[in-house]
Amino acid sequence: MELITLAHGSGGRLSHELVEEVIYPIFNNNGGQDLLDAAVIPVPVQPGKLAMTTDSYVISPIFFPGGDIGRLAACGTINDLAVCGAIPKFMSVGLIIEEGFPIRELKQVLHSLADTAAEAGVSVVTGDTKVVEKGNVDKIYINTAGIGFIPPGVNLNPQNIKPGDVVIVSGTLGDHEMAVLSCREGLSFGIEVVSDCAALNDLTKCLVATGAVKCMRDPTRGGAAASLWELAGQSKMTIEIQEAAIPLHPSVAAGCSMLGLDPLYLANEGKLVIIVNPEGEKEIIARLKNHSLGRNAAVIGKVANQDRSGKVLLQTALGAKRLVTLNEGEHLPRIC
Repeated sequence: MELITLAHGSGGRLSHELVEEVIYPIFNNNGGQDLLDAAVIPVPVQPGKLAMTTDSYVISPIFFPGGDIGRLAACGTINDLAVCGAIPKFMSVGLIIEEGFPIRELKQVLHSLADTAAEAGVSVVTGDTKVVEKGNVDKIYINTAGIGFIPPGVNLNPQNIKPGDVVIVSGTLGDHEMAVLSCREGLSFGIEVVSDCAALNDLTKCLVATGAVKCMRDPTRGGAAASLWELAGQSKMTIEIQEAAIPLHPSVAAGCSMLGLDPLYLANEGKLVIIVNPEGEKEIIARLKNHSLGRNAAVIGKVANQDRSGKVLLQTALGAKRLVTLNEGEHLPRIC
């Protein structure tokens, strides 16, 4: 079995062979241009704005039900652009690889990343590879940057949020974290739960076209609770949500009950938290349910008032209200 060695990161012959024979053929989408120190990209002059994001992925295990670190890296970057109303176009990929990592698994991860990006219409245009001594990295870490274009007239900003706006989630919450947790710890909760890892740009484009969307978030680390807390704080609004309205996969519900976890704090990698004006609620729900990534969408609450407190309140199944805050400490390490 071929393994990554320190020489693959030395800048010498093995480095060039790794890039030219393994990595470059997977991402060969630059029209045969020479490999340069930076991507040279023809960008058409167009109105609108440029959006850029960056992220790093250190998930363990790197292969999990419903995806792997490569698919996760592509989806995470694409979704960060998409929830800003951008059309994702370009991505960079930086690899930090542990000495001894199987080249077969490296190819699997990179093919997954490349295929996911291509399906979303995104080109991987540049990258970098480093190799570190065994034990200094857990198999492979991936860093990405993404660039997209925001069309004229699109302005998804928490400052747009007003009292009476509706809070919608695009599907069941907590699938990603519960899938990774069950895989990592060898747990079973009845029906298998798989990660919701998915590129959301096609869905967000469909929703933004209605003109009803005020703001969106992809609730990754910290879950829906963190996204709602951020939106409430940035808009200075009080957001009220209903515990009974939150959609959950049966295994996520069972796992939360067994382990004492709150699904609002579980990470997602293919869901949206959407704030829409009340007039557009029905159309947004209809478009979500007509899309493969939104069939379990649900209205979970509303924007109650503008009192500058920026808080989130949860009405429990028992009828009481409690404050939703940020999670204290590390909920589950290395979830993305």
